[in-house]
Amino acid sequence: MTPQRVPLLASLVVLLAAACSTTDRGGAAPAPTTAPAPAATTPAATPAATTPAPATTAASPAAGDWRVTYGWAVPAAPARVTHTVPVPVTPAPGEPLPVLVQIQVGDHPAEGFSRISFAFRGPAPSYQVAYVARVESDGSGTPVSLPGNAFLAVRFDPAQAHDSSGRSTVSAPPRAIGYPTLRGWAPAGDFEGYVSFGLGVQTSGTRLPLRLGESTRPDGTHVVSVDVRRS
Repeated sequence: MTPQRVPLLASLVVLLAAACSTTDRGGAAPAPTTAPAPAATTPAATPAATTPAPATTAASPAAGDWRVTYGWAVPAAPARVTHTVPVPVTPAPGEPLPVLVQIQVGDHPAEGFSRISFAFRGPAPSYQVAYVARVESDGSGTPVSLPGNAFLAVRFDPAQAHDSSGRSTVSAPPRAIGYPTLRGWAPAGDFEGYVSFGLGVQTSGTRLPLRLGESTRPDGTHVVSVDVRRS
């Protein structure tokens, strides 16, 4: 062997020894001696305790809180419901009294009555309902024309049905209702803090029972209902 080949062979032996030292017995390269540290983990957060929302009931103002203020009866004297209303309701130039903004009617055959309702912006006023021989206009005493053979006088106080310019604030249905017993309505006055109406009722000869009720709409409007038996 020539002298030049000796260094070459020695180099090959060194390389083979190095290769053997970097493989395991299965021929695969061993895993690095220092594995990366596992990522830090935190325990899963425990869900916060939740309290169920309170159930909405019919007594909640948001859902409507209709309630009877005068049960079914034939009033021998005016049926009156009184509310204390501080006046003025809002300082000038606001509205000094509860303001009537809407009249609605509805027939309820299954429940056996017909209804007329009066909605007010502001607090609920006091009110009264009575059978009368005839309905007269406030101030003048002029008879109010109504259909039917029996008549109801409805009055609210303190209240108004006009704005500061004297214009009516009321959205209302036609005056001829035409239900079996509740036949029609008509205004009877908007004068000095009193708002009055007449109701025409058709009976078979005896006065029909009435029921009064109140509710508060989600928008804060206060509603007074007058129910009349259908027979």
